[in-house]
Amino acid sequence: MRTALKELEQASYNHDQWAEMLYSTLICRLSPDQRDIAEDAHRLCRFGQWYYNFGIAEFERNPGFVEIGIEHERMHQAAAHLLRATMDGTPIATVDYERFVSALKRLRLEIATAQHELRDALYNVDPLTGTPSRIGMLTKLREEQVLVKRKLRACVIAMMDLDRFKTVNDTYGHVVGDKVLIAVSAYIMAHLRPYDRLFRYGGEEFLVCLPDTDLQTGHAVIDRLREELGGLSHEAQGRDAFHITTSFGLTLLDADMPVELSIERADKALYAAKAAGRNRSVIWDSSMSTLRTEPEASA
Repeated sequence: MRTALKELEQASYNHDQWAEMLYSTLICRLSPDQRDIAEDAHRLCRFGQWYYNFGIAEFERNPGFVEIGIEHERMHQAAAHLLRATMDGTPIATVDYERFVSALKRLRLEIATAQHELRDALYNVDPLTGTPSRIGMLTKLREEQVLVKRKLRACVIAMMDLDRFKTVNDTYGHVVGDKVLIAVSAYIMAHLRPYDRLFRYGGEEFLVCLPDTDLQTGHAVIDRLREELGGLSHEAQGRDAFHITTSFGLTLLDADMPVELSIERADKALYAAKAAGRNRSVIWDSSMSTLRTEPEASA
């Protein structure tokens, strides 16, 4: 991710340099670079060479990546139109110049947005599991809560805990324990929708956010994950493979209370699941309000 961010920053700098040269060509009526008036000019500049080679490999999953390409091509088409007018000695129409400037601004906005998203992901990612950490979790959940308040959609959150994880560390060592955390988080991320989120809450606890999901559907999704996670086989060198179960506590993200209280409800439901024998998913209800949620030594 650091490499991708560095490459994007360099490509953006190269494009700014290109724009400065273009302005010089237009203002001083210099002979344009023939590549800038070619039909595929957007592929020939240094930014385009990066975008259609390295950039595609690194950013193809970024939602804004396609928009960068669209705006870049549109900007080059507008620039080529200006350059051809200069070559023909035709005065540049204000509307044509404004079309170029607008496309350039939109391109820079898309690039800046991608840089921001990368930096946000880079500095808010748990280094062990690669999942978002709890640093940016409240911000993301508050964004979801805004949509809930507008009655645009419901959202389910679920606290997850690996059952008796301390025993795994004590029996197999922390290296194996780390591998279990990596495998479990990777499985969850691979089996959720692209817009669902998994946050490492701390230790062996994770928080799952399921936007656009009612409580019944969310419970079905979480219970399916719970069963599948229990079937995962984990390896320990020189020992038999082992399995580990998980417990979940679910609740709706409430529009009328602080996000932290919704998380507390999910945590109380998780505690109820563990108190009831673990390896189950439990939905919060008001009877759980008085439950204490101190972690157990053998959690």
